[in-house]
Amino acid sequence: MKKLLFIIAVVLTGTSVNAQEFAKMDKSPMDRAYYPENAPKRAFEKDATKQAAMEPQIRVTYSRPAKKGRDIFGGLLKFGEAWRVGANESTEILFLNDVTVGGKQIKAGRYSIIIIPTANEWTLKLNTGLDGWGNYGYDDSKDVASISVPVAKSETEIENLSIALYKASEDTVHLKIGWDLTFAEFPITLK
Repeated sequence: MKKLLFIIAVVLTGTSVNAQEFAKMDKSPMDRAYYPENAPKRAFEKDATKQAAMEPQIRVTYSRPAKKGRDIFGGLLKFGEAWRVGANESTEILFLNDVTVGGKQIKAGRYSIIIIPTANEWTLKLNTGLDGWGNYGYDDSKDVASISVPVAKSETEIENLSIALYKASEDTVHLKIGWDLTFAEFPITLK
């Protein structure tokens, strides 16, 4: 009898452990871009001065959809319509210090990024609406900054949406966003 109860307990325990399944791999994996680029690896730097210079100042978290042969700008993404810059959750930028974007002073904190693409320029909007899915909760009354820049053509096709942050000049970092054969660079002034 004790043996039977033991077997039942083991079976019930095994089924409850397996009851929660893991989600399947997402088709558009999440990624992060940092400024400075090597900020996540600062703990490996032995020199304290170099390590301090690697402290993160900006971080972008986004999902990376693939082109998969689709017509992206003007096709999948309609010109003149808000785009979440990626897939799944809204793309988010974190400023660890106050910055200036589009002539507006922006307080340190988290913001969602929305882009309104056209054939010749993209308008980036920083928005206080957070933790949304796509543009479904986008409310333009929560925009805190806006900047428009011309688009450029990439010499090579960018299969997955890509974002990079790099130092463009002494106090300016560029947020570079590219996909398909198009990219744009948005200046962010550090204080």
